[in-house]
Amino acid sequence: MEPGGESGCWFLYYAYGSNLLRERLLLRNPSAALCALARLQDFKLEFGHHQGRTSSVWHGGTATIAQSPGDEVWGIVWKMNTCNLSSLDKQEGVEDGIYIPIEVNVQTQAGKVLTCRSYQMKDYVSGPPSPQYKKVICMGAKQNGLPTDYQEKLEAIETNNYAGPVPIMEEIEAAVKAEKINSA
Repeated sequence: MEPGGESGCWFLYYAYGSNLLRERLLLRNPSAALCALARLQDFKLEFGHHQGRTSSVWHGGTATIAQSPGDEVWGIVWKMNTCNLSSLDKQEGVEDGIYIPIEVNVQTQAGKVLTCRSYQMKDYVSGPPSPQYKKVICMGAKQNGLPTDYQEKLEAIETNNYAGPVPIMEEIEAAVKAEKINSA
């Protein structure tokens, strides 16, 4: 459905963390469609632990955005079916009070301003991400061609050097492999 159509059926979701990677988002939300690359002005990307607890999924800090005048966060606008809203909220830990949905205005490369749903972590203590989580974000940034200098900033993020198993990473890597086979 094109913008300007029945707006009741879809919403725009601004992803800046692990959902930059198509295969990660599609694991739980198969109907998502890429809409645009976009920049969120006056925010910066941070990593943290909700109430000081390490993510049991990623074994490290997870991404959030914090207001920061003069900074910018690059991400992706996904167009999603409204019926996926609750599964997205669930993935983002809304019902557990980890993230809260917020509305942000982002600017596409073509200069269009889009109002999107995004998520911000509540009550967090700063902490580095696991190498696996950082890898998913960097893969997503590369997959979608985010600006090179921003990709370099992501690559430079320090991790906590966690080396144990990350089951969701295995799921994602399997999905990426399957995608390669399907598109070959």
